[in-house]
Amino acid sequence: MIILGLDPGLGTTGWGVIRADGNRLSHIANGQIKTDPSMALPRRLTALYNALIDVIRTERPDGAAVEEVLGNTNAQSTLKLGQARGVVLLAAAGAGLHIGEYHPSTVKKGVVGTGGADKKQIQAMMAVLLPGAKLAGPDAADALAVAITHAHHVASAAALARRSGIGA
Repeated sequence: MIILGLDPGLGTTGWGVIRADGNRLSHIANGQIKTDPSMALPRRLTALYNALIDVIRTERPDGAAVEEVLGNTNAQSTLKLGQARGVVLLAAAGAGLHIGEYHPSTVKKGVVGTGGADKKQIQAMMAVLLPGAKLAGPDAADALAVAITHAHHVASAAALARRSGIGA
């Protein structure tokens, strides 16, 4: 299964693609989509959408995983982040991908072992879990972590289904 992980942001959206074969993971690609802050919001959202569609067409994932948005003290920033997340969800859903959504603390706990991990810890774990992967930046590392979290959830659900005889 090829999974596209996405870490939404209006300024920078990270993306990462992995192949999951059971519990075996391998890196395929990763990157960051940056939008120009001098552009009007609708143009930035359109640029983000178009770039995501290009990634989806190029990488041809089987599914996607998106990090949920945490609110912060600046309502305007939270709103813009939510709009960018909406575009990310639209691009993936419009491409027919099944989408998993994960809280940031779930992602951090899944790849680092603690829900309070910082970006440097996530990047360090990507070097362990996906050896040889050259990271495009911290947002790309976060996106790969989201993809890995999704891979683990899918593998766990499949194992549970096999054990309980569901789908047999």
